[in-house]
Amino acid sequence: MYRVLLPVSTDLGQALAAADAVASLPNAAEAVEAVILNVYEGFEASGEGGRVDSEDVWNEENYPETVDVVADRLAKAGVSTTRRREHGDPAEVIVEVAAEIDADNVTVSGRRRSPTGKVLFGSTAQSVVLAADCPVTVTLAD
Repeated sequence: MYRVLLPVSTDLGQALAAADAVASLPNAAEAVEAVILNVYEGFEASGEGGRVDSEDVWNEENYPETVDVVADRLAKAGVSTTRRREHGDPAEVIVEVAAEIDADNVTVSGRRRSPTGKVLFGSTAQSVVLAADCPVTVTLAD
């Protein structure tokens, strides 16, 4: 079985582009298992009402709708799927989960950004490409 880690955010276009890349793998219906991962990004916020930490509000079972859409798309293609939700820095969690499940590939969807945008805001896809111990496929949504 060829295991693919498929991180999915709330961007439907990006999620479907990545799902379609997984579904188009050779013998996907017979030989591919996709682990759909959603990472709830950690944060801290303070204000007049006090301090809020993402640990206090995240729910490991509250998947965004994009996870359901991706799971349905892959099921229609005959690809076996499981779902997983984690909390933390998306790039770090993706790399950690890929190693933990012994992924053969990570398929991420990126978006077009200027070099300045990448420097100022970072890129989860770029960080995963540089840090993962397995091949990483990057798709771009139309």
